[in-house]
Amino acid sequence: MPENERPSPAGVLRLLAEGELEIVGRMPWSSNRTFLAQCVLDGEETGAVYKPGRGERRLWDFPECIYRREVAAYELSRALGWDLVPETVERDDAPLGPGSLQRFVPADFSQHHFTLVEDPRHHDRLRAICAFDIVANNTDRKSGHCLLGEDGAVWAIDNGLCFHPQPKLRTVIWEFAGEPVPATLLEDVARVAAGDLAVLRGYLSGRELQALRSRADALVATGRFPAPDPDEYHYPWPLV
Repeated sequence: MPENERPSPAGVLRLLAEGELEIVGRMPWSSNRTFLAQCVLDGEETGAVYKPGRGERRLWDFPECIYRREVAAYELSRALGWDLVPETVERDDAPLGPGSLQRFVPADFSQHHFTLVEDPRHHDRLRAICAFDIVANNTDRKSGHCLLGEDGAVWAIDNGLCFHPQPKLRTVIWEFAGEPVPATLLEDVARVAAGDLAVLRGYLSGRELQALRSRADALVATGRFPAPDPDEYHYPWPLV
């Protein structure tokens, strides 16, 4: 289906949650088992990225079911009103067991953060992703996790390593360090931090939710994008 004929976000969520799911193939270069899938429902269809829980590598500092953090990242993006993360759902009846399903973004895969940041037209979107990663405590924002979609928007994908209660920010997006965070972004962060975060309660622990509030409050209080601490390592590996 062409990008301009894509169903509405609500329609995509229904497709992902209820559609007949077929695995098309395995996605290359993924550290965990990740699959390209197709969802079909009532004559509509969408490509999807399927991340089954049983295909995950165990991590010492994150609990099992990393895929659920992909869903939490989408819900946080939606709560903020920023539309950065493609529609994502949790699916229990998927072919390889429970996992996350995220709308596949048709994109120019030669583009990534390091190329996109050279074009000032993308800076507003990249600033929003930067602010999102600070609030979500993203430990793995590689350059290739910023996709230039065929719709012209920059999308933030691969958000599973987020929401740790301890500070673990690792990202390639440091171009805006020290700059004021745009007021509209701060207003959205403050609004979400003051809310009940109900949409995240099914995916994150109470400690993780409290840490999220603290990060959001700190960003609003300083009003500036932080700079990397020279005594800590704040970059993912590999960078792309």
